[in-house]
Amino acid sequence: MENAVCEMVESIMQRNEIEVEDLISILFTSTPDLVCDFPAAAARKLNLGSIPLICSVEIAVPGSLPRVVRAMVHVYSPRAHGEIQHVYLRGAESLRKDLAQ
Repeated sequence: MENAVCEMVESIMQRNEIEVEDLISILFTSTPDLVCDFPAAAARKLNLGSIPLICSVEIAVPGSLPRVVRAMVHVYSPRAHGEIQHVYLRGAESLRKDLAQ
């Protein structure tokens, strides 16, 4: 989980030109099958010690994609909503049927 969470947070920050100072908080969710660690614990390895991080569990919907961690990043940004780049890694694109081609 650590590698995947760090990859996700780093990708979100890089693609949107976010610095640690721009972060307000991050809410992580994970599917009920992921019990090895807290996603926030992994994210702390990225020098986010001063940023509030919290974890929650996704709803266990039958047939949903397993082994998924999501992040809702609250950030100060000059970008308009349409300029924000949402990040989907490792097959998670299928979570957004409206975006998948």
